[in-house]
Amino acid sequence: MTPAVIQLAAERQSAEVTSFGARMAWVIGLAVFVAFVYWLMRQGWKWRGALQNDLPELPAAPDGLPEHRLALTGRYHGSTTAGQWLDRIVAHGLGLRSRVELTLTDAGLDVVRPGANDFFVPAAQLRGARLDKGIAGKVLTEGGLLIVTWAHGDKLIDSGFRSDRAAEHAAWVEGISTLTTQNSSITTEGAER
Repeated sequence: MTPAVIQLAAERQSAEVTSFGARMAWVIGLAVFVAFVYWLMRQGWKWRGALQNDLPELPAAPDGLPEHRLALTGRYHGSTTAGQWLDRIVAHGLGLRSRVELTLTDAGLDVVRPGANDFFVPAAQLRGARLDKGIAGKVLTEGGLLIVTWAHGDKLIDSGFRSDRAAEHAAWVEGISTLTTQNSSITTEGAER
């Protein structure tokens, strides 16, 4: 063998083995970082709720609701300030996603959410409904989300729902629009008298 070949063979070494202690330090550091980010997110959620504490308590459904016009089961995706689809409302549990059973009657909109706060929107507080593609934290195809606009206290709120059968959404927009038109005409007649 030539001296150059022997020299090359002598320079080769195996790679250093990673230290178990150093690896554990990285894993623990990453876990602490993830926990810190989670804590910050939780604090942000609480802070947003504190900013919205002026929102009145949500009304409960009255006893003896009239027969329903429409009913659906699906998902509740959250509520935002009307017209601002990223300004999520978290006060009184309105920011929590859940399953939903939605019922429209002549008295208003009954929102039953297993595992979250139920609420009722009186017919006089309904302002309209439309099909849209997104609300804070949820984006779907165009028209995939039923957005119901309603007044609560001095705030207009958009609430997003998605039926298990999306073909029902158009009937809901029409039903809520009809109910709000009827209520506004009754209000106008009462004001003229």
